[in-house]
Amino acid sequence: MSCLRLVLGDQLSPSLASLRDLQAGDVVLMAEVAEEAGYVNHHQKKIAFVFSAMRHFADELRRKDVELIYTEYDDTDNTGSLAGEVRRAIERLSPERLILTEPGEFRLYQEFNTWKDTFNLPVEIRADTRFLTSIEAFSAWAEGRKSLRMEFFYREARRQHQILMRGDEPEGGQWNYDQENRQPPRDGLNPPPPFRVEPDEITREVLDLVTKHFSGHFGHLEHFGYGVCREDALNALDVFIEERLPHFGTWQDAMVDGEPWMYHAHIGLYLNAGLLLPIEVIRRAEQAWHDGTAPLNAVEGFIRQILGWREYVRGIYWLTMPDYASANALEADRPLPDFYWTADTEMRCLQQCVSETRDNAYAHHIQRLMVLGNFALLAGIDPAEVNAWYLAVYADAYEWVELPNVSGMTLYADGGYLASKPYAASGAYINRMSTYCRHCRYKVAAKTGQDACPFNYLYWDFLIRNKDKLKTNPRMGMPYRTLERMAEDKIAAIRDDSQRFLDTLR
Repeated sequence: MSCLRLVLGDQLSPSLASLRDLQAGDVVLMAEVAEEAGYVNHHQKKIAFVFSAMRHFADELRRKDVELIYTEYDDTDNTGSLAGEVRRAIERLSPERLILTEPGEFRLYQEFNTWKDTFNLPVEIRADTRFLTSIEAFSAWAEGRKSLRMEFFYREARRQHQILMRGDEPEGGQWNYDQENRQPPRDGLNPPPPFRVEPDEITREVLDLVTKHFSGHFGHLEHFGYGVCREDALNALDVFIEERLPHFGTWQDAMVDGEPWMYHAHIGLYLNAGLLLPIEVIRRAEQAWHDGTAPLNAVEGFIRQILGWREYVRGIYWLTMPDYASANALEADRPLPDFYWTADTEMRCLQQCVSETRDNAYAHHIQRLMVLGNFALLAGIDPAEVNAWYLAVYADAYEWVELPNVSGMTLYADGGYLASKPYAASGAYINRMSTYCRHCRYKVAAKTGQDACPFNYLYWDFLIRNKDKLKTNPRMGMPYRTLERMAEDKIAAIRDDSQRFLDTLR
């Protein structure tokens, strides 16, 4: 029986479910299509990474004598859509079956489920076995629980996969080591340079293509150095384990002016495109602990991001879609400010985070959450516009991981389904965890007035605006008690400063 097997741009794994049991006569289809490259304003480096990684993966399949149809973006017959390319392949090959691996985005899953009727052909959608927790297993875990807290999910996953465990107990006697992690930056930190790969001929061709077709998209292609094949991704993992992991835990939340990479792994784009598998990354980090080359607080903190958070947000996504995409519990409706695209703002923290995102298609998780996201939360920016921005600008962004992080963790748009409280913070947090405030025109110590850090008055304005929705949250009790004791003239100044500042946003 000959089968047509579709591989998407984030499914670049030899162990992919739809590539399992390949038989003689089967054909693999891969396609670079305008519909996927342009449905949001994807960063130029993101498009270049995905297209080049796809072409390198296709070459690997050819070297294994896999029969392949590969549609490049510039091919004259390219229909511009996955459905169009599947139709062309079916008309050419007359396969008996179409085999897919479940996609990472709900819109594609909906489309794939129509293809049986569209193409009058049996369509088999296989579970994505690259994840450690299946969609069905997460649903079973969630059933009947009043709250779906990541910490409980993470502990069960540690036990199930025997990761950093001694029997049924965690290594070191604790499940997490936050008390040893997340230190503010100190003078003299000197993170190593990021892992880079010099573009080869395939990548250079892709860079030319992106320049030709996507020059109007966010970002630029200068100094493109991401890996684009599995060997590159494994090398990037090696460099992280050896050079950065020992310091990762301590400084994972620190932000330093001019240091976008810090001690983070920078492998999210390789994991999310399939060039690395989560279990191999987790085992490498665990081995570093056993070998004595990285401390337990760093290793546990890193593993929690993958085994815990990454698997958890995927489960939340598939459990709640499609309704989750339209969640807006705080009724935020302000348009996204222009500076999210231009970096044209006097707020140093935002200017740096947007500039580094523009330059690298990357920012680490605290920049995303507590600077870029915190501002969007406090300013009441429309979740749909914020989600579209995050999905577009980061090389590791796919909806299954982006949407719960933004709507749930960052914007509290789901009303507390994912996070137990809004991650709202004033300028004091940014000043404590970064060096940005040293170089800012605003004064972080000033609470109100023209020179005050906007985060300071926007924080209280956010609490005032959303009092009816948030005051009963037990984790918001302290700030609301402080607000109740606040003098009326101070509240008036907060409201006036906030309105004046927000009116300047375009």
